[in-house]
Amino acid sequence: MKKLSFILLLTAISFAGLAQNKDAIIGKWINSSGEAHVDITKKGEKYYGKIVWLKEPKDEKGTVKTDVKNPEKSLQSRPILGLEILKDFVYEDGKWTDGKIYDPKSGKTYSCNMSMKGNDVLNMRGYIGISLIGRSETWKRVK
Repeated sequence: MKKLSFILLLTAISFAGLAQNKDAIIGKWINSSGEAHVDITKKGEKYYGKIVWLKEPKDEKGTVKTDVKNPEKSLQSRPILGLEILKDFVYEDGKWTDGKIYDPKSGKTYSCNMSMKGNDVLNMRGYIGISLIGRSETWKRVK
Protein backbone atom coordinates (compact mmCIF):
# COMPACT_ATOMS: atom_id res chain seq x y z
CA MET A 1 0.00 0.00 0.00
CA LYS A 2 2.84 2.39 0.84
CA LYS A 3 4.43 1.58 -2.51
CA LEU A 4 1.19 2.39 -4.36
CA SER A 5 0.81 5.69 -2.47
CA PHE A 6 4.40 6.62 -3.34
CA ILE A 7 3.84 5.86 -7.05
CA LEU A 8 0.62 7.89 -7.09
CA LEU A 9 2.43 10.81 -5.42
CA LEU A 10 5.23 10.70 -7.99
CA THR A 11 2.70 10.57 -10.83
CA ALA A 12 0.82 13.58 -9.43
CA ILE A 13 4.08 15.55 -9.09
CA SER A 14 5.06 14.66 -12.67
CA PHE A 15 1.73 15.85 -14.09
CA ALA A 16 1.88 19.06 -12.03
CA GLY A 17 5.33 19.74 -13.44
CA LEU A 18 4.13 19.18 -17.01
CA ALA A 19 1.16 21.50 -16.54
CA GLN A 20 3.39 24.22 -15.13
CA ASN A 21 5.89 23.74 -17.95
CA LYS A 22 3.31 24.03 -20.74
CA ASP A 23 2.04 27.34 -19.28
CA ALA A 24 5.56 28.72 -18.70
CA ILE A 25 5.15 30.81 -21.85
CA ILE A 26 2.28 32.84 -20.34
CA GLY A 27 3.26 36.43 -19.55
CA LYS A 28 4.69 39.56 -21.14
CA TRP A 29 7.60 39.38 -23.58
CA ILE A 30 9.66 42.06 -25.31
CA ASN A 31 10.46 41.40 -28.94
CA SER A 32 14.06 41.27 -30.19
CA SER A 33 14.06 44.88 -31.45
CA GLY A 34 12.68 46.23 -28.15
CA GLU A 35 9.81 47.93 -29.97
CA ALA A 36 6.90 45.98 -28.53
CA HIS A 37 5.69 43.97 -25.55
CA VAL A 38 3.51 40.97 -26.33
CA ASP A 39 1.26 39.43 -23.69
CA ILE A 40 0.90 35.68 -24.22
CA THR A 41 -2.24 34.11 -22.78
CA LYS A 42 -4.05 30.80 -22.98
CA LYS A 43 -7.56 30.25 -24.35
CA GLY A 44 -8.66 26.66 -23.90
CA GLU A 45 -5.63 24.57 -24.81
CA LYS A 46 -4.14 27.10 -27.26
CA TYR A 47 -1.84 30.08 -26.77
CA TYR A 48 -2.23 33.59 -28.19
CA GLY A 49 -0.32 36.84 -27.94
CA LYS A 50 -1.25 40.47 -28.43
CA ILE A 51 0.74 43.69 -28.46
CA VAL A 52 0.21 45.50 -25.16
CA TRP A 53 2.95 48.14 -25.37
CA LEU A 54 4.73 49.96 -28.19
CA LYS A 55 7.88 52.03 -27.88
CA GLU A 56 6.39 54.40 -30.45
CA PRO A 57 2.60 53.99 -30.53
CA LYS A 58 2.16 57.08 -32.74
CA ASP A 59 3.68 58.06 -36.07
CA GLU A 60 5.65 61.26 -36.75
CA LYS A 61 2.36 63.17 -37.19
CA GLY A 62 1.12 62.09 -33.74
CA THR A 63 -1.46 59.69 -35.19
CA VAL A 64 -1.95 56.28 -33.60
CA LYS A 65 -0.16 53.63 -35.67
CA THR A 66 -2.53 51.33 -37.51
CA ASP A 67 -2.23 48.07 -39.43
CA VAL A 68 -1.74 49.83 -42.78
CA LYS A 69 0.22 46.96 -44.37
CA ASN A 70 -2.58 44.44 -43.80
CA PRO A 71 -3.65 42.92 -47.13
CA GLU A 72 -7.31 43.17 -46.04
CA LYS A 73 -8.41 46.78 -46.55
CA SER A 74 -11.04 46.50 -43.81
CA LEU A 75 -8.33 45.74 -41.21
CA GLN A 76 -5.92 48.53 -42.14
CA SER A 77 -7.47 51.04 -39.74
CA ARG A 78 -7.16 48.88 -36.62
CA PRO A 79 -4.52 50.07 -34.12
CA ILE A 80 -1.27 48.11 -33.78
CA LEU A 81 -1.55 48.45 -29.99
CA GLY A 82 -3.88 45.64 -28.89
CA LEU A 83 -3.34 43.64 -32.09
CA GLU A 84 -3.27 39.86 -31.70
CA ILE A 85 -0.12 38.71 -33.52
CA LEU A 86 0.30 35.16 -32.14
CA LYS A 87 -2.47 32.60 -32.74
CA ASP A 88 -3.34 28.95 -32.22
CA PHE A 89 -0.15 27.59 -30.64
CA VAL A 90 -0.34 24.15 -29.05
CA TYR A 91 2.10 22.65 -26.60
CA GLU A 92 3.89 19.48 -27.74
CA ASP A 93 7.11 17.88 -26.51
CA GLY A 94 8.45 20.98 -24.76
CA LYS A 95 7.60 23.37 -27.64
CA TRP A 96 4.69 25.51 -28.76
CA THR A 97 3.95 24.57 -32.35
CA ASP A 98 1.48 24.87 -35.22
CA GLY A 99 0.86 28.55 -34.55
CA LYS A 100 0.87 31.66 -36.69
CA ILE A 101 2.68 34.95 -36.21
CA TYR A 102 1.55 38.16 -37.90
CA ASP A 103 4.11 40.85 -38.75
CA PRO A 104 2.37 44.25 -38.84
CA LYS A 105 5.47 45.83 -40.46
CA SER A 106 4.98 43.71 -43.59
CA GLY A 107 1.33 42.66 -43.29
CA LYS A 108 2.38 39.02 -43.66
CA THR A 109 1.46 35.98 -41.57
CA TYR A 110 3.91 33.14 -41.05
CA SER A 111 3.82 29.68 -39.53
CA CYS A 112 5.65 29.75 -36.22
CA ASN A 113 7.09 27.54 -33.50
CA MET A 114 8.33 28.68 -30.10
CA SER A 115 10.54 27.17 -27.43
CA MET A 116 11.91 28.44 -24.15
CA LYS A 117 15.50 28.55 -23.00
CA GLY A 118 15.21 28.92 -19.24
CA ASN A 119 12.33 30.92 -17.74
CA ASP A 120 13.03 34.26 -19.40
CA VAL A 121 14.13 33.54 -22.99
CA LEU A 122 11.70 32.68 -25.77
CA ASN A 123 13.03 31.43 -29.11
CA MET A 124 10.71 32.18 -32.03
CA ARG A 125 10.94 30.66 -35.50
CA GLY A 126 8.73 32.11 -38.22
CA TYR A 127 8.65 30.40 -41.61
CA ILE A 128 6.80 29.70 -44.83
CA GLY A 129 6.41 26.03 -45.75
CA ILE A 130 9.13 24.26 -43.73
CA SER A 131 10.86 25.67 -40.68
CA LEU A 132 14.31 25.37 -42.29
CA ILE A 133 13.40 28.34 -44.46
CA GLY A 134 12.55 31.15 -42.09
CA ARG A 135 13.75 33.64 -39.51
CA SER A 136 14.48 33.24 -35.83
CA GLU A 137 14.19 35.79 -33.06
CA THR A 138 14.80 35.73 -29.34
CA TRP A 139 12.33 37.45 -27.05
CA LYS A 140 12.93 38.16 -23.38
CA ARG A 141 10.43 38.15 -20.54
CA VAL A 142 9.41 41.61 -19.34
CA LYS A 143 10.42 41.99 -15.69
